[in-house]
Amino acid sequence: MRKRIVRFGNITLSREEKRAVMQVCNSNRITEGVKTAEFEKRWAEEIGTRYAVAVNSGTSGLIAGLYSLKYLSQDNRRKKVITTPLTFIATSNAIKISGLEPIFGDVDRTTFGLLPSEIERILKENNPEEFLAIVPVHLMGYPCEMERINEIAAKNNLFVFEDAAQAHGTNYKGKKLGSWGDISNFSFYIAHNVQVGEFGAVNTDSLEIRNMLRKVKAHGRICACDKCRRTDGNCPEINSYTGEKDYDPRYTHDVIGFNFKTNEFMPAIALERIKKIDETNRIRRENVKYLNEELGKHSDILQLPEYSEEISYLGYPLIVKNGNRKDLRAQLEKRGIETRILFGCIPLQQPSFSYAKEDYQGKLPNAEYLGSNGFFIGCHQDLERQDLDYIVKSFNDILS
Repeated sequence: MRKRIVRFGNITLSREEKRAVMQVCNSNRITEGVKTAEFEKRWAEEIGTRYAVAVNSGTSGLIAGLYSLKYLSQDNRRKKVITTPLTFIATSNAIKISGLEPIFGDVDRTTFGLLPSEIERILKENNPEEFLAIVPVHLMGYPCEMERINEIAAKNNLFVFEDAAQAHGTNYKGKKLGSWGDISNFSFYIAHNVQVGEFGAVNTDSLEIRNMLRKVKAHGRICACDKCRRTDGNCPEINSYTGEKDYDPRYTHDVIGFNFKTNEFMPAIALERIKKIDETNRIRRENVKYLNEELGKHSDILQLPEYSEEISYLGYPLIVKNGNRKDLRAQLEKRGIETRILFGCIPLQQPSFSYAKEDYQGKLPNAEYLGSNGFFIGCHQDLERQDLDYIVKSFNDILS
């Protein structure tokens, strides 16, 4: 069989998506405007929340969300955030950048999610009043146990911030992931289930959180109403705040913020991609199911991904139970099959968090095991049957 190139992710702009981009070009308005507002409304509907706020990346959404929770909490004692050690580094980076401290709990070996029992342990061993939030990550599209996490959070007066960057469309007990917490974050990076590029969104049911997000993402502007965002800034709220009529809310700031605004191109593409989300996830599930069926013979060597009709799969995760991950990945890459490690256990395996390594030695066995032995390949919607068969043959040849 001839060598193929099987990429982890792929994006090909359709005629409709190119047309949407040209509409933005022809409008002569490429900064946030009509398309951004339309996307925010549509994405909130898709996830099942009242609001969505567009940002320029998923990482920006994490930072904006954490800053918003800090400002709304107004409790300087709450500096700690319980989260997972097994995920892309952006989650922990955002916590640190926001002036908070990630406290890591171990994960489930099958679904990779933060264990509720670990959250309870951490709170029992520490003062709950020092914690601001719980940030579970729905890695590879698998849901964390949100009912239990929400119960623990409510009992301890904590926010729940879902990192759903990899879980566009996963259903959990009748609700979409991203609609369970006080706030949630999505990334539309090129390899994700809704592929746009550098783009993100933050969802919430809270008007207070929505407004703070709008302020934080736009340099801490004093007002976040639709009129101030879209038109001339003639806002009665700022007039009452300052006592002057000549203040402009676009240039008056009451919190420290960032420039996390997006442009009109990304929302325009996203609006077209959302129309295909169900079909995209259906194809990804079919690809995972097919690979599981064909690779089941290697279950003594590989832990295959758990299959469910409710999951939107970011990739096809595998755990090397018996063998050498490095060698297996090298042989797959030699055959043109792109691979990615399963991110690594952050405080034990990421150099940027080496300051915490000693504190977590022996305390995160599942995350450490998965970080050392896990990797994933693509299952995206552009893969053809020939690609899947090539993947299967490659594994058979390597593992035989």
